[in-house]
Amino acid sequence: MVQAYILIQTEVGKATAVAETISGIPGVMLAEDVTGPYDVIVRAQADTVDQLGHMVVARVQQVDGITRTLTCPVVHI
Repeated sequence: MVQAYILIQTEVGKATAVAETISGIPGVMLAEDVTGPYDVIVRAQADTVDQLGHMVVARVQQVDGITRTLTCPVVHI
């Protein structure tokens, strides 16, 4: 199992709608509005890194109102 935080910048006024939409994507564990340089932070999981990448590119980045994403995989060192 691979987990990651996805940091999302949105268009002005779109953070809540983006978080609500992303919450419904399979593999998304949590999506919350935040303040700071990012507008939404998502915790997601997938079976493999490839599946995680596919979820980000094919599902998350397609949500209306997103301007940029940064995916940060969780590592266990």
